[in-house]
Amino acid sequence: MHSPTRTTLHAFLAGAMTSALLFGLSYSCIAVAQAAQRGNANPVAGVEARTPQIEAAALEIWDLAEVGYQEVDSSRILQQQLQRAGFKLDVGVAGMPTAFIARHRRGDGPVLALLAEFDALPGLSQAAVPQRQQRPDRNAAHACGHNLFGAASANAAIALKEWMDAQNISGEVRVYGTPAEEGGSGKVYLVRDGFFDDVDVALHWHPGDRNTASQTRALSNISGKFRFHGTSAHAAMAPEQGRSALDGVEAMNFMVNAMREHVPQDARMHYVITNGGAAPNVVPDFAEAYYYVRHVDPQVVLAIMERVKKAAEGAALGTETTVEFEQTGGTYSTLPNDILGRLMDASLREVGPPQWADADIQAAAQLRATLANPDALAPDAWNDIASYSVDEINYGSTDVGDVSWKTPTVGLRVATWAPGTPAHSWQAAAASGLPIGVKGAVTAAKTLALTAQTLFQDPRLIEQARAEFEQRRGPQFKYSALVGDRAPPLDYRSPQR
Repeated sequence: MHSPTRTTLHAFLAGAMTSALLFGLSYSCIAVAQAAQRGNANPVAGVEARTPQIEAAALEIWDLAEVGYQEVDSSRILQQQLQRAGFKLDVGVAGMPTAFIARHRRGDGPVLALLAEFDALPGLSQAAVPQRQQRPDRNAAHACGHNLFGAASANAAIALKEWMDAQNISGEVRVYGTPAEEGGSGKVYLVRDGFFDDVDVALHWHPGDRNTASQTRALSNISGKFRFHGTSAHAAMAPEQGRSALDGVEAMNFMVNAMREHVPQDARMHYVITNGGAAPNVVPDFAEAYYYVRHVDPQVVLAIMERVKKAAEGAALGTETTVEFEQTGGTYSTLPNDILGRLMDASLREVGPPQWADADIQAAAQLRATLANPDALAPDAWNDIASYSVDEINYGSTDVGDVSWKTPTVGLRVATWAPGTPAHSWQAAAASGLPIGVKGAVTAAKTLALTAQTLFQDPRLIEQARAEFEQRRGPQFKYSALVGDRAPPLDYRSPQR
């Protein structure tokens, strides 16, 4: 572990004091200075000792590549590690068989939650090698690195438990095993059903191509499937008797593409045709399009999706088909917290960036050579920590957003991929199964553990973060899940007919 420099510590204290004063609070500089200079009396050493367990879980989950709500074995791996460490588990929570909550409590004290993900993405089969090589046994891959995410969070929590027990620290550490982040909105159901109501702070991380604790605003989103039904017929001998469901999908897509000119320029709309028929000579009586709509404001997302639904209805009317819509996901934007963000940034700088060997640098260089824009980041960006910022827009979406509107939440990104690598790419999938991925996961686990330790030791930080959270959220805010009252879409990754 790297010791914090005087400049790093002073920058954190100054920034945190500024944020605290903005919210009418005093900041405990002495307590934080003592916490930051505590030497080896922290769970970071415990994370280091658990590197083999992090690697084993991350690579086994990577190999399984189980998609949303089907992560039976991936979830079990993390559950078993936590159970062996003495955590008490609740499994199958909020109507999701692969979701779990692991708890360890000692007396009174704050409740800190570490989020863990483990779902893969469909259609991105890739081997753990620095060149394009599909796996014949898998049609999915961890192209967002959730294998690393879950393994690091679970083992950071175990290291925290061991430290709490050894130092007689009061409080509770939890791990939330959250399925189907990729479009299934697993955390939303946990938030909606009250499982975060007593959490004081939630901590998370995500794999990436750089190291940063900046607190950004990810976009709200609504996703769902438009299913058109028509009438089948021989496409050559009796076309007049057919009504093409695919025509309905294509007409809808045309209208939505025309709509792009007339929505806010920072909105995002994208789709795939998941079923377009089986044979050209059969008029398809079923077709399906899977849509996402995103914007930082949930109300804008709701309004745009209503317009998309009208396009679907118009397409069905014009093609003499019918259409039904199933909303499969819906998440809030992320609500940043500057108090927690500056603390996470200080922890990351104390831990330091991942330490890559020559073989890791060579593998990253091979991956960068395959990128469309390899110069998006400097080739040694993995060895740097980006300047801290707050409130910038991040154009992705995550169900962590709903958690962040329920309780103060903080996250970071750690370099697990070659610099410049986009998420949801085969290059990200490959790196997530290589040593560079595991080394980034260990760095993330150390940073989470160090940040949580400081919060346990100085609960005034939690009070200050809560005050900022309440001000940012606003006195009139009332949480209402964008997924409504529907049950978790456990079959959203399964083919529909």
